[in-house]
Amino acid sequence: MYIENSRALIVEGGAMRGIFASGVLDAFMSCDFQPYDFAIGVSAGASNLLGYLSNQPKRSYNVITELATSKTFINPKRFLKGGDLVDVEWLWQESNRRYPVDKQSLFEGIPFLATVTNVSNGHADYYRINESNMQEALIATAALPIAVKTPSCFSGACYTDGGVADSIPVKEAYHRGARDITVVLSHPLSYQMNPAKHPWLMKKLLSRYPGVAEAMVHRAENYNASLEFIRNPPANTVVKVIAPPENFAVKRLTMKPEVLEEGYSMGLDAGHSHISNLMGRHGLTDENCHFCL
Repeated sequence: MYIENSRALIVEGGAMRGIFASGVLDAFMSCDFQPYDFAIGVSAGASNLLGYLSNQPKRSYNVITELATSKTFINPKRFLKGGDLVDVEWLWQESNRRYPVDKQSLFEGIPFLATVTNVSNGHADYYRINESNMQEALIATAALPIAVKTPSCFSGACYTDGGVADSIPVKEAYHRGARDITVVLSHPLSYQMNPAKHPWLMKKLLSRYPGVAEAMVHRAENYNASLEFIRNPPANTVVKVIAPPENFAVKRLTMKPEVLEEGYSMGLDAGHSHISNLMGRHGLTDENCHFCL
């Protein structure tokens, strides 16, 4: 899929930090704001896009605050006994039982791609979501290595969390023709990912999947390269960034309702501010002028 001079929306993952993006996208829906030609989501970012592109406000918020915080989803005791730390398949099934996806809205809208990491080589693949692959691809994109012991397999290959190989697929959007790219991050703009402290341990834990282990070792390098692309895009490209404020307190495994609620409110505010900036409704700062317009 190549769409020349197109507008793309990229949504980063980050487990519970995805509560920020859920607020941003709910703000977009409240304003009927969807000026994009295609969208790419990674891990929790793909789940957030599912709610946005099917036009179901609060779906992602409810999935995060009601289901992702449950002991059925995340269970350290189960992990210590040899099971998965997180049950991504249960989360998918239960979220669709409680909050069924409006497939007509989803599939009649813009192309939606989910990023996954191929376990055979550690490279990113990008699946355009359709009715036949939706379940497998959206489970795979969120199946974090080690936390989920068995990769998700479909279309002749096996996959793990898309954030391993490409956490912020801005370069992929560019290669697909996007020249106006909006990115919703899950960290403040000042964030830089630190290199893996013990690469030997990562390689040992993922010895069955050396390609994934290698991708994990180089994940910080690739992540920071995406940030560099965002800060210094090609001359013919505009990148707009919506990121949490510096006091964003949500971490990958935050479970406290009040912290998640605050993170969601920050996302709502950021989404409405982004639209207001585009409409020229209030002044620009050096930060949002450089990154957002």
